[in-house]
Amino acid sequence: MSRGLVKAKKYDWKDSNLALFGSDTEKQVKKESAEAEPAWQGCGQEVGLKIWRIVKFEVTEWPQEDYGKFYSGDSYIILNTYKPDPDSEELAWDLHFWIGSKSSQDEYGSAAYKTVELDTFLDDGAVQHREVQGHESELFGSYFKAIVIMEGGADTGFRHVAPEEYAPRLLHFSGQKRHITVKEVPLCRSRVTSNDVFILDLGLKLYQWNGADCNKDERFKAMQFLSELKSERGNADSETLDEDGLSSAHEFYESLTGEDEEDEDVPDEGGITELYKVSDASGELVIDKIKDEGISKGDLESSDVFIIDVGNQCFVWVGSDASPSEKKNGLGYAHNHLMKTSHQLVPIVVVKEGQRNADFETAMAA
Repeated sequence: MSRGLVKAKKYDWKDSNLALFGSDTEKQVKKESAEAEPAWQGCGQEVGLKIWRIVKFEVTEWPQEDYGKFYSGDSYIILNTYKPDPDSEELAWDLHFWIGSKSSQDEYGSAAYKTVELDTFLDDGAVQHREVQGHESELFGSYFKAIVIMEGGADTGFRHVAPEEYAPRLLHFSGQKRHITVKEVPLCRSRVTSNDVFILDLGLKLYQWNGADCNKDERFKAMQFLSELKSERGNADSETLDEDGLSSAHEFYESLTGEDEEDEDVPDEGGITELYKVSDASGELVIDKIKDEGISKGDLESSDVFIIDVGNQCFVWVGSDASPSEKKNGLGYAHNHLMKTSHQLVPIVVVKEGQRNADFETAMAA
């Protein structure tokens, strides 16, 4: 089964008509429809992580052995259930939808809509998050030993592919400590850089290439990944290579015959702090910028909804006494705001008054 790389496309945000961000009728998720979704039955009742993938508008369970592995052509929903106080039985939830860079508009629109539906099923008790490939929040990354990004969609499969039938692939390991990202990149020599680690997967032959300036966490994660691949392949051979002293004629380099792709991700911005108020007090929904420095919790009023853009994240704070029309589309407010910026892909967090979120607390205390 060939799994060749395809040309990356930009996220089509401005041309998209996401269900969640579209018509008013679609924005109002009903509790009855949430309770009728088979995937939600029993979820959120025990501490732990659950992941689903969107398949043709349907919510399908993602195998636990593949947690942390995501295909760039798919969209996923991730629910983390935890106890804020170990001495209490009270549960809390972080609910994320993750968008692959090549996921279709229909898929990520469905993921967004179904995320809100699951929050409705949990009686509006979850903190909602939007995650975009390559721009994941630290909280999202903390759920996994590593985030592995593969090309294609889940139908291509992680397992049950004979090594002899594998299309060669190059895996890039980067990060520190628990936050190591593993991403499939073009089979191109220019992608192999000294400050990271790479695995060249040729099916029956596996190479781990350690850059001269890579760190021990990247080396260790690649070593673990290599070991897992070998255990799956049975008779595959592996070799660890160090950049220093390696001949340019080595098979590792000779196998990098693909063409590079443009890096079309929009870089995150720092140093931004803007506060917007969402209010329908005038009879129609209006979003006004009210502050761009010195923002604190004292600026937030229970009667309204606020957007706080800090550059590398965008928060929506939903006041407990806000009107139904103000409350109903927090993800959409942030999405539409970010569309007008140069940092469209940063994580979005929707926090309802009284909920806990460490990143929000940090941003408001800065």
